[in-house]
Amino acid sequence: MTVKWGFIGAGYVASRAMAPAVHAASGAELHAVASRDPQRSLALGPVRVHDSYERLIEDPDIDAVYISLRNGQHREWVEKALAAGKHVLCEKPLSVNGAEAQAMFAAADQHQRLLVEAVWMRWHPRFVRMTELARNGALGELLSIDSAFTFTGTEMEGNYRLDPTQGGGALMDVGCYQAHAWLALLGHDAAHQVEMEIIDLTTEIGPTGVDMTTSVSVQLQIGGPDRSDLPITATSTSSFQRPADQHLIVRGADAVMSTGEGETFTNWNAASSLCVGETEQWWEPVDPFQMMVESVSARIVGDLDPIHDQVPVADSLRVAELIDQIRAAAVQA
Repeated sequence: MTVKWGFIGAGYVASRAMAPAVHAASGAELHAVASRDPQRSLALGPVRVHDSYERLIEDPDIDAVYISLRNGQHREWVEKALAAGKHVLCEKPLSVNGAEAQAMFAAADQHQRLLVEAVWMRWHPRFVRMTELARNGALGELLSIDSAFTFTGTEMEGNYRLDPTQGGGALMDVGCYQAHAWLALLGHDAAHQVEMEIIDLTTEIGPTGVDMTTSVSVQLQIGGPDRSDLPITATSTSSFQRPADQHLIVRGADAVMSTGEGETFTNWNAASSLCVGETEQWWEPVDPFQMMVESVSARIVGDLDPIHDQVPVADSLRVAELIDQIRAAAVQA
């Protein structure tokens, strides 16, 4: 079965990454696009173009909808698409807060449809390997995770990422990648929830009212009746105003693991490497967007292999809650 995809939104990620990914993916077809600009929609190469989001989700030929709108618009169109009987892949961050995430997944349950947060880095084979090594004891007892995702947003004037009413801010935009990394590395799931205690927090608020930089140090501990893990320290920096830096360093009692060549969180069609102790492993260029499309499409047609569940519901819900906790602490600071 070929899954017929409809896109709501035809911006940078949809046009540069997701449309080519769907065209290249097995078991997927870009059937329709709806955006504010019909010509931009047409440029993505769909079978048809719809003149409104409503008409796209009402299209009986569409099986799944990919949503790449402003963060503050996600809930509305996710829930409308689910109610129309479509499966949904929604850009990160899935929601502007934990309550919205809960409501969105409740709607998915109600309509018996799949809802997946498009954290495409979690399909990248390097990141998959990092989670395997962290969880299988190859590093020894985990001690700390250090990460950063920063860049200088010199061309962001008017961008929704600077709008507090649309879920803007560096923590929401790039901090979510780092929170997802925490949970994946620690083996979070519905039965083993990662708890977080904030140790230190600094935030710099920009003129529009969003955080331009958030740096946080926390203690993370995974719970559950069969777990006795000690807390580990995690530090992360998210910024729109610092020089470009992406890194992820995981320290264990026996070895240190860190990303080498290639962007840590946004590696796409470029070679990448992973350093573990004194060794370095390399990967040829891959397209994790295509991997994500193929995995989600496989789940839609009923392939329940765990490899296709790279962003579990429990992780998306917990990441939204962790971001809420950090933002609340920033307000109180």
